[in-house]
Amino acid sequence: MACKKWYMGTNTKMYKTIAETNSFVSDLCQYTEDLSRDAFELFVIPSYTTLDQANRHRNPDLLKLGAQNMGWEEKGQYTGEISPLMLQEVGCDLVMVGHSERRHVFLETDEMERKKVRCALDHGLICLLCIGETEQEKNVGKADDILIQQLSEDLSEIKPEEAGRIWIAYEPVWAIGVNGKPVTCDYVEERVKVIRHKLSELFHDLGPDVPIFYGGSVNNNNAIDLAQCPGLNGLFIGRSAWNAVNFNQLIRMALAARSV
Repeated sequence: MACKKWYMGTNTKMYKTIAETNSFVSDLCQYTEDLSRDAFELFVIPSYTTLDQANRHRNPDLLKLGAQNMGWEEKGQYTGEISPLMLQEVGCDLVMVGHSERRHVFLETDEMERKKVRCALDHGLICLLCIGETEQEKNVGKADDILIQQLSEDLSEIKPEEAGRIWIAYEPVWAIGVNGKPVTCDYVEERVKVIRHKLSELFHDLGPDVPIFYGGSVNNNNAIDLAQCPGLNGLFIGRSAWNAVNFNQLIRMALAARSV
C-alpha cells in the first residue's frame, strides 16, 4: 500500500534565534492542534543551538523535531561535527542529510551522505534525504540520471526493512532560495515518478511506502497546485513557512486541496 500520510515541514537554515524558534514551534503546535495527526505529520528543522529549547517548547505528539545535518560517527576527532548521540540528547526525531547547500556549498559527496544515512538509521533517527538536480543538469537532460545516482549511492547500505525510517525531499537546486525559479506540477510529477521507481527497485514492496516531499520556492500561490500533484506525500517549505501564522495557513490550504 502506498504512503497515505501527508507531511508538511520546514528547515529554518541559519535563521531564527533560540527565542524566535521557541515561539515558532510553540505557536505551530497551538495553531495546528485541532488537526488530526492520524493522516498528517508536521516537522521543523531549526539550527543546532535552538534544538534543546525547541524540544522543551513543542508538543512531541504534534510536531517532530529535526537537525539540519549530522556527522557519521558517534564520537571521535571530528572538530565542529555533531554526533547522533548529541541529537538524541536534545530530543531530535529526525535528521536531514544531503541538502543542496551541503552538497554544493560545502562540497559534501554521495559517499558522505551514504555514511550519514547509515549512521542515522543505526541510531534510531528518521533520515530525511534531500536530492535534486542543478539547473545545468536539468538543461542538458540529466535531471533523472542525477536523482537516480543520488538515491542509488546514498541509500546503497539501507535494507528494505529499514525503509520505514527514510523520507525523501526532492528539491531542484535551481528552485531553492531567494532566486529560486518556479516549477510546474507536471515537472515535479515526472521527477517523482522516477524517484518512486528507484525506491521500488531499492526497497521492493516497501518502496511505495517511502514518503516523497517537494521543496523549492513553495508559497501561498503554488501550494494548492503542488499539494494536488500526483505521487507527492508532502511539502518541504522554506521562507514562506518561517512565520507560524502563514505556515498554518499553508498547511490548511494543502490539506484542503488534498481532500478535494
